[in-house]
Amino acid sequence: MRAIILVRTGEANGYELRSLPDPQPAPGQVRIRMAGAGVNPADLHMIDDWARGEAGVDAGHPMGLGLDVAGVVDMVGSNVRGLSVGSRVAALTLPHARHAAAGTAAEYVIVPAADVAPVPETLDLLDAATVPLNSLTADQLLARLGPADGRRLLVTGAAGGVGGYAVALAARDGWAVTALGRSTDAGFLGRAGARDLITDLHGVGGFDAVLDAALLNERALRAVRDNGSYVGVFPGLEPESERGITIETGVVVPDGRRLRDMLALSAQGDLEARRAGTVPLAEAARAYDALRGGRQRGRWVLTP
Repeated sequence: MRAIILVRTGEANGYELRSLPDPQPAPGQVRIRMAGAGVNPADLHMIDDWARGEAGVDAGHPMGLGLDVAGVVDMVGSNVRGLSVGSRVAALTLPHARHAAAGTAAEYVIVPAADVAPVPETLDLLDAATVPLNSLTADQLLARLGPADGRRLLVTGAAGGVGGYAVALAARDGWAVTALGRSTDAGFLGRAGARDLITDLHGVGGFDAVLDAALLNERALRAVRDNGSYVGVFPGLEPESERGITIETGVVVPDGRRLRDMLALSAQGDLEARRAGTVPLAEAARAYDALRGGRQRGRWVLTP
């Protein structure tokens, strides 16, 4: 199969398209023939960290790119129930996990069956490829804030990948959501369920909680009331606690059951799957360069 693999500094752009043996599923795993693989900021972090020699991965094991995948099951390992060859599925998987032959930017992706969710027939597989990482991250971060009970939540980076899902999921759960974003994103954020849109944090305060998808840290923390809650998206970069505010961050984990819910909501239109563009694996540099340039709305998707 062809897969995008990280390489060391001085080689290409930090990654290359390489031929690898077709992977075979072990017991409890399935093999997905990739239809689409989402491109995320995490891919850029991996490229940069690997190039600096900080990825902490055995150089003898190919380290691939990509965490989101949607496609069709084409091989099933033993002890797998509920999935069969031909099933349309999506998954979040981690390229450094032991089961991974590469990342999701590959023609075939090995995934534990428990991490896989069916894609509804009404949802395009390329749109489904944009859903797993960002929706599960938002969902798991919101869970750290406890019940909504009508409390006021500020979401920074509200029109981004994680932020957009956080606004929609929080509004569904009963939060009174204020979105920090650009005025040009008002339509999307209104559809997602934001009650208010603000374009800067000047004079803003009194929120029960903030989900800081934009990594504003101390600036976002100042918008939280005393004894409120802050949840961030990047462990190690969170601000120091002050005024009794609870500080948390989280690392997303695959969850096939919850992903099923996210995909169903996407198919219904309750969550808006957004695609910035689609390019084949051989032209992946276009997607990575566009993402690095910023101001993206939606996710680029790689195809075989």
